[in-house]
Amino acid sequence: MKEKRFLSPSLLSADFSNLASSLKMIADKGGSFVHIDVMDGHFVPQVTFGEPVIRSIRKVTDLPFDVHLMVEKPESCIEAFLECGADFVTFHQEATCHADRCLQLIHNAGKKAGIALCPATPVQSISPLLPYLDIVLVMTVNPGWGGQKLIPYTLEKVQELADIQREKKHSFLISVDGGVNPDTLQSFLDAGTDIVVSGSSFFRGELKWSN
Repeated sequence: MKEKRFLSPSLLSADFSNLASSLKMIADKGGSFVHIDVMDGHFVPQVTFGEPVIRSIRKVTDLPFDVHLMVEKPESCIEAFLECGADFVTFHQEATCHADRCLQLIHNAGKKAGIALCPATPVQSISPLLPYLDIVLVMTVNPGWGGQKLIPYTLEKVQELADIQREKKHSFLISVDGGVNPDTLQSFLDAGTDIVVSGSSFFRGELKWSN
């Protein structure tokens, strides 16, 4: 059993008309981080938060911002998101051929770096980078929309990462995003998850968190 697990509620399911209130809810209900999904309308069909929104909400909470870039060529915008308030920046393995460069940009700024994997992307694809990662984000649904159901085989990737984490004594944290609700939460934790991202279930008040 891991000593500490973290909750990172996703603003994708928050009340966009009152983000300050949503951020207070995250703090009051045990959130350790704020998960911010940035979508460009190309890597995924939706368009969401940009730098001005992140800069404005940075003023109303002290919680660390866990910024998840669902964008093509993240190397072109990483520095901008670091400047507007990101504490963690996670980009997609599938979105760039310059993953090492992306990691260097983030670490050189003194921030934490992560790589996200779509459901069908194998852990093996990032094996050389695991010693240098702070977070590995396993997408347990197809990225782009909230409220989807867990894709069961993605739990095997979480277990694979947990085995590597333990055997190699790597320090990266395993994060999961998608399909987290009261019925599936324990399955994620049992598989070896460190950070639980929850959107719809959290903001509907269904997910009860204690650690």
